[in-house]
Amino acid sequence: MIQKIGLISRTYRQINRYKEIIFVLARHGFGDLLTKIDLEKYVDFGKKILPVIGDIKIESFSPYERIRMTLEELGPTFIKLGQIMSNRPDLLPQELLVELEKLQDSVPPFSEQEAKEIIESELGKPVSILFTEFTSAPMASASIAQVHKAILIAGEEIVIKVQRPDIEKIIEVDLEIMLHLAMLLEQHIKGMNIIDPVGIVNEFERSIKQETDFTLEAVHMERFAKNFQRDTTVYVPRVYRDLTTKKVLTMEFINGVKVSSVNGAQKEVYDPELIASRGADLVLKQIFEHGFFHADPHPGNILILSNNIICFLDFGMMGILLPKHREYLGSVILGIRNKDAEKITKALLRLSNSRRIENVEELENQVFRLVDQYSHQPLKNINLGEFLNKTIKILITYKLKISPDIYLLLKALVTIEGVARKLHPDFDMVKQIEPFARRLIKDRLSPRRLTKEMYESAAEFSLLLRDFPSEIKEIMDQIKLGQFGIEFKHKGLDPMLKKHDQISNRIAFAIVLASLIIGSSLIVLSRIPPKWHEIPIIGIVGFLGAGVLGFWLLISILKHEKM
Repeated sequence: MIQKIGLISRTYRQINRYKEIIFVLARHGFGDLLTKIDLEKYVDFGKKILPVIGDIKIESFSPYERIRMTLEELGPTFIKLGQIMSNRPDLLPQELLVELEKLQDSVPPFSEQEAKEIIESELGKPVSILFTEFTSAPMASASIAQVHKAILIAGEEIVIKVQRPDIEKIIEVDLEIMLHLAMLLEQHIKGMNIIDPVGIVNEFERSIKQETDFTLEAVHMERFAKNFQRDTTVYVPRVYRDLTTKKVLTMEFINGVKVSSVNGAQKEVYDPELIASRGADLVLKQIFEHGFFHADPHPGNILILSNNIICFLDFGMMGILLPKHREYLGSVILGIRNKDAEKITKALLRLSNSRRIENVEELENQVFRLVDQYSHQPLKNINLGEFLNKTIKILITYKLKISPDIYLLLKALVTIEGVARKLHPDFDMVKQIEPFARRLIKDRLSPRRLTKEMYESAAEFSLLLRDFPSEIKEIMDQIKLGQFGIEFKHKGLDPMLKKHDQISNRIAFAIVLASLIIGSSLIVLSRIPPKWHEIPIIGIVGFLGAGVLGFWLLISILKHEKM
C-alpha cells in the first residue's frame, strides 16, 4: 500500500516533486482548488507558488482541457491515471472523458547507453554477447518503457522492451503525493467522498504496479497464446523467458502492417471485410469464452500478417470477466437483438449486483425508451458501442455500481467495433456477437451444467445437514452457561430519538426559565438590597437574564427548529 505523505522521509527530491506538481496545477488555473483544500497548512512553500499562473492563457481553454494539459505536463504517473480514468463514465462527466482519451503516452526516448546498462544489469551479460545487432534508435518510446530491435546470436529478430530508468521511484513518489491530495480533497471538498478519490488512487496503484512488472506481461502473453493455440487466424509473439525480467521484456519481432493501413495502399493484399470479422470474433472469444481479454485493442496494438492473420501487441493491460458476468452480458445482447427491455433490465441489475432498487419500473421504462430508439433500424445500422454507452449512463443515473473490469470490457468492445467499421462500413456487431451470447445461454441450460449445479447444491446441503446438530448443541451449551444473548438493532429510530431529546431539552429549559422569572419576582417584592431606583438589583439581573434566554429560545425554535 502507499504510505501517507506524513510518514515519508521528506527528501529534497520528494519536496521538489511536490513543489513541481503544485506549480503546474496553479499554472493551469487550479490555484483556487489548492487553496480550498488548505494545502499550505501541509506544505510550507505552498503560499509562495500558489499565486503563480505563468504565461498560459487559461481563459482560452475549458476546465476539462486544462485537466488534460495538466496531466500531460505532470508526466508518466499522471498520464496513466488519466488514461485509466477515461474508462470510468460512472465517475466523470462525458466532456472530461473525451479529453482524457486524447492523452498521449509518447515521451522523448532515453539514451541508448542507459538502455544498454539496464539490459546488462537485468540479464547479467554485455549487450555485445547477448545480441549480434542492437538498434540504437528505439522503435517506440512511451512513459513506462521504450522498445529496441535486436538480433540474437542464433539469428532470430527480436524486440526488447526496456523500462525507463528510475521509473519505479518516480511512480512511488507520485503515488504518495496523489494519495495525500486525494485525502485533502475528501476532507475539504463537499461531496468528493462519493467519487472516493482515495479508493481511486489505491486501485490505480495496483494497476500501474502491474504495468511496471514485465514478468506479469509475459505471463499474460503466454496465457493469451495458450487460449488461442488451436486458432490459425491469430498469432501471438513468442516470449523469450530467459531474456525477460521485471524491467526487460524480450519477444519475437513481428513484421506486419498496422490494421489502420489495410484500407489504404495494402487493400490489394488484404481482405478488409474478412479482417473486420476475424478481429471482432477474436475479441468476442476473449470475452465470452476465455473471460480474459485485451483491454486496449486500438489500431496501434493490432498488426495484420500475411493471409489476413491478426496479431495483438502490448499485453500490459488485460481484463478479467467472471463467468456469471459473461452470462449477464449475453442476456443484454440477446435483449438488444430481440428488443426486449425487461430482459435487458434484469440482466443489468444482475450485472451491477443490485437486484433490488426502489424504482425498477422506472428503470425498465428508461431502457424501453432506449430500445425503442433503435427498434426501427436494421441491426447492421445499430452501433453496439453507442447503445452500451447509453445503457451505462442509465445505470449511472440510478446509482448502480459496476465492476471496473466491465468498463474495460465495454471500452474494448467500442474500440474493436470502431476498427471493424473503418475496415468494413456495413459491419454488423450485433450479428457478430449474437452466436456467442446464444451459446452462453445454451451452456447455462445444458443438462451437464444443470447436473453439475445440482450436485454442488446437494453437496452443500449435505454439509449443512452434517453440521446442523453440532451447531444446535453449541447454541444449547451457551444457553446453559448463560453466554447466549440476542442483540436487537433498531433502524430508522435516530430521527425520532433526536426529536425526543430536543423536546426534553426545551421543556427543561422552559422550567428553568419559569423558575428564574418567579424567583426574580419574589426578590423584587421582598425589596432585598442592594437597590437601584428602589428595585432590588438581583431581581433586575434575574429578569434581564430570563429575557435574554427567552428570546434565544424563541429564535432557536423559529429559525433552526432545534436547541
